[in-house]
Amino acid sequence: MQELRGYDNTRYIDCTDIPGTDCYCDDEAVEAIRRRIAEAGVTDASGIHFFDNGNYHYMSKIWTDMVQEPFSLVVFDHHPDMQEPRFGNILSCGGWVKKVLEENKFVQSVTLIGVADHLAEEIPPHDKVMIIRESEIVTLEGRSPDRVHASSHPLYISIDKDALSTDYAATNWDQGSLSLEHMKAIIEALAQGNKIIGIDICGERARDFAGDEHHSVQEADALNDRTNRELVEFLQNF
Repeated sequence: MQELRGYDNTRYIDCTDIPGTDCYCDDEAVEAIRRRIAEAGVTDASGIHFFDNGNYHYMSKIWTDMVQEPFSLVVFDHHPDMQEPRFGNILSCGGWVKKVLEENKFVQSVTLIGVADHLAEEIPPHDKVMIIRESEIVTLEGRSPDRVHASSHPLYISIDKDALSTDYAATNWDQGSLSLEHMKAIIEALAQGNKIIGIDICGERARDFAGDEHHSVQEADALNDRTNRELVEFLQNF
């Protein structure tokens, strides 16, 4: 994500020294991260936030905690992130959406887009949750925003690039089949008549990535950099 520092009005908040943050984020780490954000002069969830790979997707919970008005959460992710915590009530990358639903009094609805079909089947029905499975994603193209989202509340959009196919991202989790152009078209449809109050993006490669059947290390970095830049240039319009 180094290439993103070249954009105007960019802040870099270094949290790499905070322990207790990989996949799970304990209470002390949550408070330390909140302090870093406050010390950087950030007071709300507006803007575009990047935070490393999918192990840190729980950062979306920390950002949405800063929203102080009714809002709807839209999540692009190949995983629903609605698991029960394995250790007490700890915040995790696999359960942050569930905690938002349980703890955030302002969230009015959650739309999960691109979830793997077999994982979507495991999610209990919830009156605030709409799931667009990976197999259903093609039905969104060219449809009205109401097909995806029926709320008139402002939107917070969270993007895990593992919803994208390996043609568009190299992440540390199994990936979906969404194209970048299709993702952008869905966001554009959602934004019609809805204010976007914040956006976050994760889904970089693992730090110990040594190449796989899809990409070398250099190819993975170049691909992610290109997608990050394209997303920033697109999302700055909203």
